[in-house]
Amino acid sequence: MSKLGNLGARLHRGEVGYDFVKNRKIWYGISILITITAIVGLAVRGLNMGIEFQGGAVFTTPKNTSVSVAQAEEHAEAASGHDAIVQKLGDGSMRIQVAGIDTGKSDQIKEDLAEDLKVDAEQINADLVGPSWGDQIANKAWQGLGIFLVLVVIYLAIAFEWRMALAAFVALIHDITITVGIYALVGFEVTPGTVIGLLTILGYSLYDTVVVFDSLKEQTKDIGKQTRWTYSDVANRSINSTLVRSVNTTVVALLPVAGLLFIGGGVLGAGMLNDISLSLFVGLAAGAYSSIFIATPLVADLKESEPQMKALKKRVLAKRAQAVAKGEPTEAEAAGGAFADETGDIEDAEDTGEPQSAAAAVVGPRNQPASRIRGRGRPSGKRR
Repeated sequence: MSKLGNLGARLHRGEVGYDFVKNRKIWYGISILITITAIVGLAVRGLNMGIEFQGGAVFTTPKNTSVSVAQAEEHAEAASGHDAIVQKLGDGSMRIQVAGIDTGKSDQIKEDLAEDLKVDAEQINADLVGPSWGDQIANKAWQGLGIFLVLVVIYLAIAFEWRMALAAFVALIHDITITVGIYALVGFEVTPGTVIGLLTILGYSLYDTVVVFDSLKEQTKDIGKQTRWTYSDVANRSINSTLVRSVNTTVVALLPVAGLLFIGGGVLGAGMLNDISLSLFVGLAAGAYSSIFIATPLVADLKESEPQMKALKKRVLAKRAQAVAKGEPTEAEAAGGAFADETGDIEDAEDTGEPQSAAAAVVGPRNQPASRIRGRGRPSGKRR
């Protein structure tokens, strides 16, 4: 087995792990800092809205135009009085995009361009986009995003509980804010492709979050009937047991997107790929981060504010303190303790007489002899 596969198996069994929930304030602080930076960038620089949202005109020149892209950009800006975006197409023609102009002036701009580029005006094709149509596109985009978020919250509240729905909603807003802020800071054009990319990355982020929440839901059934593990302990196990899968799926998804962004958009100059590839790249990375470091720790915070979970945590900590006072190993270190049965429920080893499954605790590496962990990870009630 590969080292990564072996690590994933050990994480799933609980033999090793990292305490994500314990260090949640660090992750919250990092996210707040990044989010504030994104908001400041958005407020200061604003978004570079594409022609689909602002309205304007797109002029396509004939093939093999003699001027360069830089020259065509200068001519277009001089003719229109607005910033222009010029792209060289594969057949040798040029696509000249001018946003924010009065479409009634497009004929005059077309004539000026034809004179500057030394081509016949009839050979230049002009596509006009009215500002009202751009407003409709923007409104539809916001409506689609709002409907998506509402449906997500309703589904998660029904399938899991409202605390998980709230945590997932916060994580999604976190991802959207960071992605939009990066667009403002980088200055990439926002197009309908950007909106498609945003909705796509929200789906990826939600997938990772739901995988952890499903594991957490199963493992916290009847958690109040035992006194060995707090809700945060089980939340840690849920994150660690799905960690390698989340990392693998994110890396696999990021590789082709990175190819579009850095090779297609950067090296090959296919600028039209930038609008969707940047949103996918930033959003996928932010979504993986929020699923691991934001959503599940936030659920643990919300759950442990309940009286029942507060009482459970108090009992667990008191029992661990008694074990330390007696010089005995705590349940996190001892061979006995809570474990997950076939249905994922938490059971008490003292009541069942079963050995502990290492999958039950995520408390860091265990320096135990192999004989003490042999046979762990088997579902309860089964024998070899």
